[in-house]
Amino acid sequence: MATMRRETVQAWLLVLPALLLLVAFTHWPAVATVLDSLFSTPRGSRPAHFVGLDNYAALMDDPVFWTALHNNAVYAAATIPASVILALAMALAVNTAIPGRPLLRMAYFTPTMLPMIAVANIWLFFFTPDYGLFDSIAAWFGLGRHNWLGDTATALPAMIAVAVWKEAGFFMIFYLAALQAMPPDLAEAANLEGSSRWNFFRRVTLPLLMPTTLFVLVNASINAFRLVDHVVVMTRGGPDNATTLLLYYIYETGFRFWDSSMAATLTVVLLALLGLLAWLQFGVLGKRVHYR
Repeated sequence: MATMRRETVQAWLLVLPALLLLVAFTHWPAVATVLDSLFSTPRGSRPAHFVGLDNYAALMDDPVFWTALHNNAVYAAATIPASVILALAMALAVNTAIPGRPLLRMAYFTPTMLPMIAVANIWLFFFTPDYGLFDSIAAWFGLGRHNWLGDTATALPAMIAVAVWKEAGFFMIFYLAALQAMPPDLAEAANLEGSSRWNFFRRVTLPLLMPTTLFVLVNASINAFRLVDHVVVMTRGGPDNATTLLLYYIYETGFRFWDSSMAATLTVVLLALLGLLAWLQFGVLGKRVHYR
């Protein structure tokens, strides 16, 4: 009994540093954010006072919030499936014996290694009217100039293209590792049975990739709601809030307008949305995940 108690104490002492960091930098900030959302923003000598759910009621009447929520929903609905499908396609391509495979893998993964600010500036040049890359190519075909980031119809799709280009190579690495971990005798048995490549991919490869797909989907969902760097550099939420996403609106509310309580309220809403999305992903896809 004493030995078991000593081992339990030793185990808790081993996890204590990580547990303290987790509480200090994850759990306590989340609880403090919820508490801050129930108070008003302190102004100078005027302290914060309890307002209950008034901040949430004011948020429901904020048109910019609904615009940012709609933009983020469109952004997530486009970037998540596009980046995951493209990552899987790239992993399947570089997992086969083709000439120049190492160079192709490096080319796919290179965007992931670039800093987000550098990526934003590179694509900012691509989208620049008149002398940017896209307008230069359009000029070869006799097409006119277009302000890609200054048009409400193309600003958000332009941001989506940047995100997919940046993230697909990162997710490809996980798919490639999962593909290389698959036993080769499965493909050999399928060939002996006369199974087509598509049937083998649908019946064998995809089910075995479900744990990786779930992991990639969760990360892609988080990335879809945490984008702020590209928005700050490329559009600052414009034109007419066409590229204002939730996290950028939180940043703007907290650090431009210095409304900390409303920023906390927006953060709670964002955390609730991410929690709901994670619950749906684990609830729906978790039942189809088969771990070996």
